[in-house]
Amino acid sequence: MPKKHIQSKDAPEPIGPYSQAVISGGLVFCSGQIALDPATNQVVAGDVDAQTERVLKNLIAILKEAKMGPENVVKTTVFLADMADFPKMNEVYARYFGKQPPARSTVQAAALPKGVKVEIDVIAAY
Repeated sequence: MPKKHIQSKDAPEPIGPYSQAVISGGLVFCSGQIALDPATNQVVAGDVDAQTERVLKNLIAILKEAKMGPENVVKTTVFLADMADFPKMNEVYARYFGKQPPARSTVQAAALPKGVKVEIDVIAAY
């Protein structure tokens, strides 16, 4: 099955050997995004609220490049450095996904890249 790589200038450059997203079989697989400001490629200041906001903006930019939006997201995985941050992350997350949110898994990770508090990946469908 052919695949297409997606690259948005409005999301941070990958910090490793991976694509921002790949389209295959009518699905868009977005790599995990962390709270990097795409203008500076630096972690945004602030708590998990600010970081979750930046992560979701990065993901929306990638989806937009694939001609999609949050309404197309069918599955997310949220990685938290500390599960105590779940309520604050959840509040920001709910603003992006509304009344019919996608399926989701949330796990606490032992560590996340660049010491961030949250990382989220998504799968979206056309």
